[in-house]
Amino acid sequence: MKQSAWLPFEVLVAWRFLREGRIQTLFIVVGIAIGVAVIIFMSALLNGLQANFVNRVLTGQAHIQVLGPKERARMQGVEPGSVEVSDMQIPLQRVKGIDQWQSLLLQLQAMPEVKLVSPAVLGAALVTRGEASRSVSVVGMVPNLYFQIIALPDKIVQGRSDLGSDSLLIGTELAADLGVVPGDPLRIATVGGTVMTLKLAGIFDLGNKGANSRNVFMAMRTAQSLFGLAGGASILDLTLHDIYAAESVAQQIQSHTGLQADSWIKTNEQFFTAVRAQTTANTAIRFFVALSVGFGIASVLVVSVVQRSREIGILRAMGVRRAQVMRVFLLQGGLLGLAGALVGALIGALAMVLWQRYMRNADGSIMFAMAMDGALFVQALALASLTGLLSALAPALRAARLDPVVAIRA
Repeated sequence: MKQSAWLPFEVLVAWRFLREGRIQTLFIVVGIAIGVAVIIFMSALLNGLQANFVNRVLTGQAHIQVLGPKERARMQGVEPGSVEVSDMQIPLQRVKGIDQWQSLLLQLQAMPEVKLVSPAVLGAALVTRGEASRSVSVVGMVPNLYFQIIALPDKIVQGRSDLGSDSLLIGTELAADLGVVPGDPLRIATVGGTVMTLKLAGIFDLGNKGANSRNVFMAMRTAQSLFGLAGGASILDLTLHDIYAAESVAQQIQSHTGLQADSWIKTNEQFFTAVRAQTTANTAIRFFVALSVGFGIASVLVVSVVQRSREIGILRAMGVRRAQVMRVFLLQGGLLGLAGALVGALIGALAMVLWQRYMRNADGSIMFAMAMDGALFVQALALASLTGLLSALAPALRAARLDPVVAIRA
């Protein structure tokens, strides 16, 4: 065997063993490639699916909502603690402002986890057009802030998103129920008796039938006048840098302010449970694929040790150290893992491209985006290479412990 001046002895021997057992090498590289391709494609698929679901859920809501205090039950003509719950009178819940909401807004903006805070007035009303009427949830907000949380301008299908003091936005379902188009006047009334006539500026589609049928957006000052909340805000909408930290941040806000803070994770608990189940499934897929790849590499190298016992014995008799023999088989495992990972990465990338090209919705749009995340490919390469090294450890130890005399006589 001709030794290169720049290649270590162990590399040359490992490469020769792999080349001479090329059929075994080919099969194990293909097996690793399939495993890595499955890891990459399934991870990208689940990540894309999860991101699509989260995006749909957060299309019409903030990451965290800080709400004003609710009316408490009153006890009439009795001493506190001397009545049962059934004797208490639950008061009517009306729109109530958050005390000193401007200073609270500044405190929330100073939190490192918080990206944006938008004040709003939230209340229930009745929208009427002719003889048709619908109960709605009114959101009065500051457009230039709120539109950074909910991208309403991108959801407008008719009209425009510009809001003045005399205009509002409604959803497609509500517009169909009322039979209105942009420019039509709408009468809106509250339980407190306040009535306004506003012009329909635009119609939006949030991709959710319920939201499109009940949500009405208007300028914050208009909502303050409608609900008798001059200068007040009943809710603060927050967006975070890390959407999955929403629940912990909400609990922190609630403990510091005493106000109710609801995260999107809490309000969509069943959905978030499904997201976590997907993450667990993805981790399980990676683990079992890596395990099967590891056993495949180990079985091939064990056979290689048995087949090359005589050659190992001769090398040991020629003065090759046990550590060098061990490194030969560790290198084989690492090279097999790396080669399989490279081929698998190409297969996985090709599968992602084909998915994006041929898997379409009924309208021809992409079902959901699958990002070519470089970190995912690097992780897959590292995982396969590390699995190859660990799988080769037992065969390498066995080869290093072979007695030269016994091996040559075998």
